[in-house]
Amino acid sequence: MNRSVVPRCAGMSFLVCATLLFVLPGCNKDNEPPRKSEPLTKSEPPPTEARPSAAATHAGKADAENWKSLFDGKTFTNWKETDFGGQGKPRIENGTIILPAGNMMTGITYTGKDYPKINYDIELEAQRVEGSDFFCGLTFPVNDSAASLILGGWGGTLCGISSLDGEDAANNETTKMITFEEKRWYKVQVRVEENRISAWLDNDRIVDAKTKGRKIDVRIEVELNKPLGIATYATTGAIRNIRVRLLQPDELTKAEE
Repeated sequence: MNRSVVPRCAGMSFLVCATLLFVLPGCNKDNEPPRKSEPLTKSEPPPTEARPSAAATHAGKADAENWKSLFDGKTFTNWKETDFGGQGKPRIENGTIILPAGNMMTGITYTGKDYPKINYDIELEAQRVEGSDFFCGLTFPVNDSAASLILGGWGGTLCGISSLDGEDAANNETTKMITFEEKRWYKVQVRVEENRISAWLDNDRIVDAKTKGRKIDVRIEVELNKPLGIATYATTGAIRNIRVRLLQPDELTKAEE
């Protein structure tokens, strides 16, 4: 079964897990087929260095010193394996975090305290190594709550934010279908502001969601990834170059926008 996120069954009774699998909205509520996917970019060889996103380019060269790395490329310092149940064993190879396919979800959760909760950018590079579901489920803080950016769920193409007003990436206005290439690095950037969540994939803006007055939270299956974590589902993913920075005053979206 492919879906943007699937239930975590560890610690639950068989009956509860079976019920969750039947009713949770990882697939379209009306059981409709997913919308037609679209390629993000024309086919091209994987870049040796990831391209900056539109938001990062806008920030300018002077901003480079404001980024803080959350992964040293060598150890899991300030990270822990997420105990979803049935997960693969995360490992580090050549400066890259490998999240192997598990029975369901595999992930890591940030345990450090040095991360912002609002008015910030978070970036990383992600690659689908093997599999056909989401290779990057980035959970990030939004004030005292959190949300997740899903990349490549439901058969490999579904993208979006989970959850807005209780609706997940398959069922809200951020739903987008994108065809991803295996073993290709993608630059991922999420920007969290007081009243907006935005996301870019390479130079393409794929999310622009107004959040004022809305309920923002993750699906129950990824609670263990809060407030900051990364997960895959039945797919092997690779992650590197995780970093965050606070936004400068002139970068914040105007209130009227």
